[in-house]
Amino acid sequence: MSRKKDNDDLRSRRQLDKLKWETAQQLGLDDDLKDPDELSVREAGKIGGNMVRKLIKKGEEAIAEEGGRIAQENIRDKGENQKRRT
Repeated sequence: MSRKKDNDDLRSRRQLDKLKWETAQQLGLDDDLKDPDELSVREAGKIGGNMVRKLIKKGEEAIAEEGGRIAQENIRDKGENQKRRT
């Protein structure tokens, strides 16, 4: 594996770990996360499920933002084409 891929993988793991801790803290389960032996399957599922919801929301926001940017470019291009015709 290349160094860049290793660095990207490490960065992704850190971001997911940060998200896990933030989610656990919001759910009041961060104390249980400190000692994984005390973390029940239900609590782990709760944390994981909320992490997935957050990741989906971020992905949807990124797609919407990208779609908005593309729409603006299309509108701008269409306006420029109409100016050329007149």
